[in-house]
Amino acid sequence: MQRPPKLNRRRLLATGGAGLVGTATGVFRPAISRAADRPSLSHGVQSGDVSADSAVAWARADRPSRAVIEWATTESFKDVRGSVLADALPESDYVVKVSLESLPAGQDIFYRLRLQDLASPTIFGEAKVGRFRTAPADRRSVSFCWSGDTVGQGWGIDESRGGMTIYSAILRNRPDFFIHSGDNIYADGPIASEAKLPDGSLWRNIVTPEVSKPAETLGEFRGRYKYNLLDRNVLAMNEAIPILAQWDDHEVTNNWWPGEPLTRAEHQRKKYQDPNMLALQVRAARAFHEYMPMRFEPAEPGRVYRKVSYGPLLDVFMLDMRSYRGPNGENRQTEYGPEAYFLGPAQLAWLKRELLSSRATWKAIAADMPIGLIVTYDTDRNFGSEAIAQGDGPPLGRELEIANLLRFIKDAGVRNTVWFTADVHYTAAHYYDPNKAQFSDFEPFWEFVSGPLNAGTFGPNELDNTFGPQLRFIKAPPAGQSNLSPAAGYQFFGHVAIDGGTEQMTVTLKDAADADLWRVTLDPTRT
Repeated sequence: MQRPPKLNRRRLLATGGAGLVGTATGVFRPAISRAADRPSLSHGVQSGDVSADSAVAWARADRPSRAVIEWATTESFKDVRGSVLADALPESDYVVKVSLESLPAGQDIFYRLRLQDLASPTIFGEAKVGRFRTAPADRRSVSFCWSGDTVGQGWGIDESRGGMTIYSAILRNRPDFFIHSGDNIYADGPIASEAKLPDGSLWRNIVTPEVSKPAETLGEFRGRYKYNLLDRNVLAMNEAIPILAQWDDHEVTNNWWPGEPLTRAEHQRKKYQDPNMLALQVRAARAFHEYMPMRFEPAEPGRVYRKVSYGPLLDVFMLDMRSYRGPNGENRQTEYGPEAYFLGPAQLAWLKRELLSSRATWKAIAADMPIGLIVTYDTDRNFGSEAIAQGDGPPLGRELEIANLLRFIKDAGVRNTVWFTADVHYTAAHYYDPNKAQFSDFEPFWEFVSGPLNAGTFGPNELDNTFGPQLRFIKAPPAGQSNLSPAAGYQFFGHVAIDGGTEQMTVTLKDAADADLWRVTLDPTRT
């Protein structure tokens, strides 16, 4: 008689409030009960942070349950290679995240989840299967998509329009993974049942209690993530495409910075009960880490920045431009210090070390905000800086940190860095040219912007000449139009393909209909 495998507790992947999470080996095949009432997976399955030999698998139960997660290299599961047990408990909102370890490189992996009812251990729910492909050990071609900004400005799931169809467009491209560049939710934006469009038709949203007001409680923040997982397009993509997630402001509230008092006019309109940002940030961060299929960093619980290696051709550097910044204000300091922090000293030092040690051909820097676009902090007063750019001229404030990084990349001989971002709700390609910059001590590089996924469209933003960005392509709403609904067609994502033979990187900017808008092929610099 085959017994369930024992969990190796030294290999447990602990998460802050994300249930019992761990790894194990062996095979466990519980029979599915015929009982009418049995536990079920309430919001699909998803995977993330896939490397050559590991990945994170995610699911949520509808009741206290024990999750059994098996993985195999065939969809039939005739070759089950490992099994993991994890408990879905109320403390984690019935979420489980597990680390699947010792996976073969460059291989399609199928993972199967089923639930055992804790109250009635003989009852098992139906299984759900997801898949992903591990990073290659050789120079196989790789691809990924990226975008950001989901369910913003009150534009939620309209099932009569097919829901969030851009996620189906991403799935059709079958990338190795998808980078969500932040604003996974809009915690601060209430969703009404309907909104009238310029043509007289109605946008009709699915509405749940948690999305009817700005999120403040842990349950309300969790409810925002569960809302997105009501969309069939999102669920289908999650099953087949692993996610690399980062966060920005709307996972908490618009344009926040650590320690900010909740005294802006927009805070008053949203009627927040807490006097400062910390309480919101703590609850929001817990919900984010519960609902995103990302790894947990024991050295710094709640850390978002990390490197994900995807074979010899690509390393991805996931940044956090929100958690370590100084106050949003004029940010025109002439010397670097806490008031001018953006990445912060610890993250900046980490990024330099990891870039220097990377042996991958391409270094993709996933940033939740663009470098050279001016973004206003307090739009009621038209005051302050929310992003890096501080206006034309030599580096000031947060630009000092970026100047330091760009100079390091040049002096250390780090080659082939490309930046990918979202945030501004349109799509563009920027080429940073030191010959046209106020600060010129860096090698030329590209920055690609794409989004939103399902949110209002804005733009374009003004370019700051400090680092010499040259606009090579843009698609944004017509002048004078803003917060256009997803029905207007200004929803965007990007696709990146790295050829295993030539090592060239081809970047294509796309719209929600999967139409190619603009493309460039980059040759790697050889050292």
